[in-house]
Amino acid sequence: MPVKKAHTEAGDPHGDAAAVEAGIGNGATDDSELAERESRWNYALVGSGLGVWDHNYRLDRKYYSPTWKTIRGMAPDEEADGDYEAWLQLVHPDDRDFVVHAIDRQNAGDPNYQIFEYRERHKDGHWVWIECRGACVEWDENGVPTRIIGTDTDITARKEAEETLSRLSRRLDLALEVSRIGVFEADIERDSVEWDDRLIAIYGLQGASRLIGGDAWAESLHPDDRERVLGLSDRSVESGSDFQQEYRIIRGDGAERVIRARSAFFIDGNGHRKLIGANWDVTEEVALRNELQRAKDLAEARNRELEAAKESIEHLALHDYLTGLPNRRYLDKMLGERSGECRAKGLALAILHIDLDRFKQINDTLGHRAGDAMLQHAASVLRNSVRAADFVARIGGDEFVILCAVDPASKKIAGLAERVIRELRKPVRYEGHDCRFGASIGIAIDSGPTLDAKQMLLDADIALYRAKGLGRNRFEFFSAAARRDIISAKHLADEILIGLERNEFVPFYQLQFDARTLDVVGIETLARWQHPVHGLLTPDRFLDIAEDLDVVSTIDALILERALADRRVWIKDGLPIPKISVNVSARRLADPDLGKKLRALKIEPGTISFELLESISLDDCDEAVAANLKKLRKLGIDIQIDDFGTGHASIVSLLRLSPKTLKIDRELIRMLPQSSEQRKLVGSIIDIGRSLNILVIAEGVETADHIRILEELDCDTLQGYALARPMPAMQIPSFIRAGSWRHGQIAARALQTQLRRALQTQLRRALRSRAAK
Repeated sequence: MPVKKAHTEAGDPHGDAAAVEAGIGNGATDDSELAERESRWNYALVGSGLGVWDHNYRLDRKYYSPTWKTIRGMAPDEEADGDYEAWLQLVHPDDRDFVVHAIDRQNAGDPNYQIFEYRERHKDGHWVWIECRGACVEWDENGVPTRIIGTDTDITARKEAEETLSRLSRRLDLALEVSRIGVFEADIERDSVEWDDRLIAIYGLQGASRLIGGDAWAESLHPDDRERVLGLSDRSVESGSDFQQEYRIIRGDGAERVIRARSAFFIDGNGHRKLIGANWDVTEEVALRNELQRAKDLAEARNRELEAAKESIEHLALHDYLTGLPNRRYLDKMLGERSGECRAKGLALAILHIDLDRFKQINDTLGHRAGDAMLQHAASVLRNSVRAADFVARIGGDEFVILCAVDPASKKIAGLAERVIRELRKPVRYEGHDCRFGASIGIAIDSGPTLDAKQMLLDADIALYRAKGLGRNRFEFFSAAARRDIISAKHLADEILIGLERNEFVPFYQLQFDARTLDVVGIETLARWQHPVHGLLTPDRFLDIAEDLDVVSTIDALILERALADRRVWIKDGLPIPKISVNVSARRLADPDLGKKLRALKIEPGTISFELLESISLDDCDEAVAANLKKLRKLGIDIQIDDFGTGHASIVSLLRLSPKTLKIDRELIRMLPQSSEQRKLVGSIIDIGRSLNILVIAEGVETADHIRILEELDCDTLQGYALARPMPAMQIPSFIRAGSWRHGQIAARALQTQLRRALQTQLRRALRSRAAK
């Protein structure tokens, strides 16, 4: 830069800051040396990015260098009038009082305020962080400052880096706190270990110093595990390999806990060899794992016992082997006898169909022996609740029937039903557990010469179905309206069968997008029914009836074939569709011929995913399901877990199943913008998926906020109305080519997120590079 221009940047013809700083004007140098020194200091100031200011109150003159103006968005030749009040209004409201005080103290020569920081509004509207350095250089005869000189530096980038580093630190600390992981750092050469507070708490060493000797950990190890763990630790130190182990400790309070530990070696900035690691308490997890194994072993043993019992029950023609009650065959005989007696005597026949509520949970949690005990208890309650002339039968697993002959005007049946429900709801003590279950009851009453007991049994079953649908632990009398509902369901069932014959079930498609780039990465295939009268129907209108008809597998197969055909058309038209996912029902997954049927379709490996509802229990799937899952993998068909977070899937089942993808249920996504707890939960699911190498899809993405938050949570794939609605195959090509989902606020936010991530990555690299130096 020419000397003259440099002088214009940092100096002023009446004696500027650079000249003062350089010692110019003492008469000790000639003009050429003076010019050289002044040029040197001006170049230094310009190169350093310092904006110079000079307030000469004696001459009533204020000077601001071009760099000072550039920091604030002003042109270098733009006039700065130096009005204090006007300038003060540009200071951030939160910093204004501090700046006024800091300037007063700076003018007074207070060394604590020679440097201070504040925010000032840039000319284009954003805030700029400024580091102000200033000092008084001239005073009048009364000691009042008459000239203050200083520099301003734009430190906005530094402040943003500090905030980013602080935010990352907070996030890491929160993650450790939420996951209850304790962290340590060991100095191998000095044999010392620094524990954080969480680790101290895990080991029950409250009050101990964070700098702990290396032998403290060894002393905490359970005596039975100590030799094994220390041997592994020593070999890890010698070889420099990572340490990963599970062991028991004796806490400071004497409690025995199970710890899972992981650690790795590194070299610090001073060249010292160190070890950093994490510990977390997995006592409950290990106990649950052992308990699950015990429960599985017990269930398998009970299944063997039941198989043996089935062989011996054949001789029990009329009575239930477990409860001693009459069985279904005996009930069929009694229906005819009791109806004949009622017709002859002018009485009414009442049939109560009883089904136990929550019985399966007892079977699943405590085993079949507990379930048998509960059935025997229920039989005893029913015997004690009825009259000697009444008839009680067990007709199924947890189903019972009572036959009563009553006066047609009697209202005692409702009282009997209430009494049975009340008694069955009382807790039953079994092997130290309080077992609780209830009962739903359907009641049918009829009398007169047209009394038909078999039809009444069907009517009682309809009433029971209604009782369960209205909330369980209640009774309902049969009504004509209930029968109409059943007839309506039967009519819908017939229409479903006809619809299958007429190919009325068609696929609709909903696109899936990369959360970071918004590129199309897949398509979910959705079943729709093109009803000839009611138009396009979604599965909630027909799925329950289809399951009762056992045709869901047929619909699944039809939709899959149509989806494969549509994909071939898209590929032929030059429209690359990476992958299509289709739903698969639990019954189809258990189909022993599934592998043969899929091979006949000649599916290209890696192009199709089967979505399994999380409500399908994957922890105890039978051999047929397990075999089919293996066949799917051999055929190159990926597995997805659908509606994750609302069903029965556990981490154990995820590890066993090893799906390629899991989909977070829309109910977990819906409240993300309003609920921090929901964001933590979804973030945890995403972290679980990432730790298991499982891609995570969020469905129900309906707003731009959903897109932004899920991208920040590092979700892989997005699906929802905010990006694309379900559509028929013919609309897919035009929709993708138009790229309309990229327009507007959604794309802008996605781009903004990408830029922010890129800046954060660059910042982290810069910080690591600086730390390395």
